[in-house]
Amino acid sequence: MDTTPTSASNVPEYAVSEIAGAVRRTLEGAFGRVRVRGEICEAKRYPSGHWYLSLKDENAKLESVIWKTTVPRLALQPENGVEVIATGRITTYADRSKYQLVIDRLEFAGEGALLARIETLRKKLLAEGLFEDSRKRPLPRLPLVIGVVSSEAGAVIQDIRTTILRRFPRRIILWPVAVQGMGAAEKIAAAIAGFNALPVGGPIPRPDVIIVARGGGSLEDLMAFNEEVVVRAAAASAIPLVSAVGHETDTTLIDFASDRRAPTPTAAAELAVPARADLLADLAQREARLRGAMVRQMRAAETILLRLERRLPDVPARVTDLRRRLDEAEEGLAPALAGFVRRRQEALARLPVPHPRAAIAARRATLALLEGRKGASFARAVQRARGARAVQAFSVAPLAGLLREKAFRLAGLAARLEAGSYQSVLARGFSLVRDADGHALTRAAQVGPGQKLSIAFADGDVAATADGVPQKRGRTREKPPEQETLL
Repeated sequence: MDTTPTSASNVPEYAVSEIAGAVRRTLEGAFGRVRVRGEICEAKRYPSGHWYLSLKDENAKLESVIWKTTVPRLALQPENGVEVIATGRITTYADRSKYQLVIDRLEFAGEGALLARIETLRKKLLAEGLFEDSRKRPLPRLPLVIGVVSSEAGAVIQDIRTTILRRFPRRIILWPVAVQGMGAAEKIAAAIAGFNALPVGGPIPRPDVIIVARGGGSLEDLMAFNEEVVVRAAAASAIPLVSAVGHETDTTLIDFASDRRAPTPTAAAELAVPARADLLADLAQREARLRGAMVRQMRAAETILLRLERRLPDVPARVTDLRRRLDEAEEGLAPALAGFVRRRQEALARLPVPHPRAAIAARRATLALLEGRKGASFARAVQRARGARAVQAFSVAPLAGLLREKAFRLAGLAARLEAGSYQSVLARGFSLVRDADGHALTRAAQVGPGQKLSIAFADGDVAATADGVPQKRGRTREKPPEQETLL
């Protein structure tokens, strides 16, 4: 029986883990740290805090991962459809025989992509009306409190403090935030909303104006102020807002939504408060203008008074002239009176003297006329007094007797009225019982057990409470002793 010997193979054998390790070492050694440009897709953040995503171009796709310890240091948040440059290292995932890019830095792929993204968001917010001039409000003339949203470590807050202290010292409240990096936009928006949420008169004063500021930087550094959440927070602010982001040539979307845009943080502080020296100079100028206007008005009034004075007569001269005329009239009064009496006497002397008989007849006629008038007047008086018996004989005695008769009758009626009044009845020992409403109770059946009563005596009232039930008045027949025993 032939046996064919087996030939030994010269190909070495490897374990699966050895192959996976060799592939991993080869990839990491050949590539090391790389920068990959591509479009983000399939981006998803898991509850563990890690980000899993893919970078793709026209021909291939590279799976990637961002560990949760790296996420806070990223300059932007992964978003599907955004072209980025990812920096990291190539490694393998042996459990699934895959390789992946572990990202530790993420940035936009050039300024063109950033500007395109910003322009798209600008058109969207512009269509919503967030940049309309009608939404912008004037800044307060002299605010008491100024709120600042910026980094506490930079030179921005120092410039704002110095400028406000130099121009017009006001109270400054800083809300420190991160002005770039991952999560900076959310913190800036929360600071703006937080200032607006402060109550008026609370322990922390509510600002009269808000300054959102940061220093200069690249377009990537200023991206936090181009985020939608920040722009919407600035547009929704009820407190007037001044944006001062970057240098004079830098423009961000918050500049369109704010009430005023300042080229630098220092310029923002100058917009927030006026210069005290300018206010004093303006006040002095206004004072000078007011004084000049008052002087001109006084001079004009003096001119008018002088003109009116010239038109007025000479009062002392007029008084002197009137006194002289009065003296002259007084001097001529006595001769004029004497002349007047003399002329009247002469006129009477020229009158004809009547005959004595004619004068007597005239006097008799006059007396007859007066007697007739007197009789008529007397008749009218009698007619008016005809209805009164006391004046029949035009004597006082009948009238006095009538008055005495009426007085006696009135006294009798008053005595009868007094005798029949309930006060006199109470004085004789009786009492008046009323219920709680003040109604008089005349029968025992009207009183219930426990009812509140008011008993009136001659000298006052007493409150009482009914005890027991009403009992009929009358003699009760005594029962025999045996009946009482039986009962």
